[in-house]
Amino acid sequence: MDKNALTNKILGIFSNSPNKTYNYKQMSKLLNLQEKQMVSTVMAELAEAGLIREVYTGKYKLRSRGGHVVGKVDMNANGSAFIHTDELTEKIYISERNLNHALQGDTVKVYMYARRKTRRLEGEVVEVLERAKNTFVGTVEVSKNFAFLVTNNRSMPYDLFIPTAHLNGAKNGDKAIARITEWPRNMKNPTGEIVEVLGRPGENEAEMHAILAEFGLPYRFPPEVEKEADTLPDELPEEEIRKRRDFRNVPTFTIDPADAKDFDDALSLRETKNGRWEVGVHIADVTHYVRPKTLLEEEASNRATSVYLVDRVVPMLPEKLSNGVCSLRPDEDKLCFSAIFEIDEQARVLSEWFGKTVIRSSRRFSYEEAQNVIETGKGDMSREILVLHRLAQILRKARFGAGSIDFERTEVKFDLDEKGRPLRVHFKENKESNQLIEEFMLLANRKVAEKVGKPGKGKKAKTFVYRIHDKPNQEKLEKLSLLVTRFGYKLNTAGQGVSESFNRLLDRVKGKKEQDLIETLAIRTMAKAKYSTENIGHYGLSFPYYTHFTSPIRRYPDMMVHRLLEAYAQGAPSKNRDRYESRCQHSSEMEQRANDAEWASIKYKQVEFMQDKIGRVYEGIISGVAEWGLYVEIVENKCEGLIPIRELGDDFYEYDEDQYCLRGRHSKKCYQLGDPLKVEVYRTNLLKRQLDFRLAED
Repeated sequence: MDKNALTNKILGIFSNSPNKTYNYKQMSKLLNLQEKQMVSTVMAELAEAGLIREVYTGKYKLRSRGGHVVGKVDMNANGSAFIHTDELTEKIYISERNLNHALQGDTVKVYMYARRKTRRLEGEVVEVLERAKNTFVGTVEVSKNFAFLVTNNRSMPYDLFIPTAHLNGAKNGDKAIARITEWPRNMKNPTGEIVEVLGRPGENEAEMHAILAEFGLPYRFPPEVEKEADTLPDELPEEEIRKRRDFRNVPTFTIDPADAKDFDDALSLRETKNGRWEVGVHIADVTHYVRPKTLLEEEASNRATSVYLVDRVVPMLPEKLSNGVCSLRPDEDKLCFSAIFEIDEQARVLSEWFGKTVIRSSRRFSYEEAQNVIETGKGDMSREILVLHRLAQILRKARFGAGSIDFERTEVKFDLDEKGRPLRVHFKENKESNQLIEEFMLLANRKVAEKVGKPGKGKKAKTFVYRIHDKPNQEKLEKLSLLVTRFGYKLNTAGQGVSESFNRLLDRVKGKKEQDLIETLAIRTMAKAKYSTENIGHYGLSFPYYTHFTSPIRRYPDMMVHRLLEAYAQGAPSKNRDRYESRCQHSSEMEQRANDAEWASIKYKQVEFMQDKIGRVYEGIISGVAEWGLYVEIVENKCEGLIPIRELGDDFYEYDEDQYCLRGRHSKKCYQLGDPLKVEVYRTNLLKRQLDFRLAED
């Protein structure tokens, strides 16, 4: 192929996919060409000519021409949106009338208006390049000749018009999933069809399935995936056992929540001849069963994570694996990928080994049972638990001494009846048994990351999957520092002592009314942890190298780590970084979706729990301030509701973003984040998962 023809073909690929990035290898593969050097040269020349731009070393993207840019939609509550784009540091504002059918998360092409003096960037969507989702959850409203799916969701501010021929059995009032089939430019509402009826509103199964569908998360496995899982053998072949280090005679146990069914980590302990301790961190060898290019692998990769709702776990892997062959159940031989450490009495790691093992857990402990052993010094495997507890506390103290931040948010749990209705609220405590497991999992994750990430002098680190966490946003830090002074606390925002100052603050607020609020705001100042092949360390843990190795039953990145660790142990060359980076980005996105779904399920149960408490008065604390009202968290049960701004009827209140408050225009009365308030439960709306309060009479 001559150079001009090649140039046109490359430009054509970039033009057809303006939001994608390519390197010369990817481009050569798309063009089915062996002349990779020529492709690389042409791409460099196109970048020099300004037709494409280098996003980072060797990766190129189409350069937007004229006043057009490509970005993603982030919808606001009022129907307008902002566009986030790699090409600009500033967000582009799009009014509701200029969105032109673009929805939350869509990739769009935007025409930017000429900027007016001191005004924000504005524009309009001229083309939707890629839909983030095409299916939506809502309630069916049936009329004589047509129907609508009413969505009640800010990411879809339009109801879907459903021809009666496409109701597919849905009846008036049903909760259902619909797919957009067409959306002509001159029509306000899209046309769709019902693809699944979930049930009646208020039914627990229907509501939980609706939450999963809302966030694009599956709640059942395709039959062919279940069938493939069922073919996996329950027994371990002797040939496989002989290839592995045998730990079946070493005291081994698991510690998990009382209701857990998937046990993907176990600990073993034995004393060595020189009086030191051999600690084994044994992790289910999921990748022995889930092989590349299988349906199980594809499903695990797509899901990327298990999802934890209030009343259930939606596993990443079918039950045959998650609760069966991979789960480290007691008194069963199991295949593991293990990290073995020789540790002295000061919890210093003197040697380490990573590899395939076979284990047999002697005992399955709940956290409560293990805690009882720690507190009384008596019970099954008390020697092993007490030694590991002592070592874990030394590791924990050293970790915080090195700058790790002690985030321990109160976790709310609901006691549910047989129909999933919430009966009571209780708070989960993080005790020493939790810390025992946490410290040894952190140790294994850190040491595995170091094993690959720092290969030694003169050697280059190979492609690997890291769990990274960036430094906190300085502006958010300063806002938090200003807020905590109102409670009599101090937070340093500069220099090396920020993490130490954080820990002092979090320690001082323990047991105080404002604890949950300050811990929540402290977490919000932090960047989100994510997966990446580019290692920047983990700020929150203060680890320069960190990964996720210890939960492959419920996290796909851990499966990637297992495969990479095994391949490199066998001398394999470095794997394709771009391929693994793409998987990391997908895993991070799916993790966020799972977190959002979990929070939605908690919010639903909070509203359901408060339904029979209309008119009751509670002590609360202002947990959020917005231009539309005050969010208040009840101290007694952590349920959060909104006092709409219209309910503050004694004045006209204005939102002061810098001071986290609503201030009366005439009275100057101020409702500020963290202020205590008495609130009356005013209204509940299960459909919208909304809980409304009003100020209680003194």
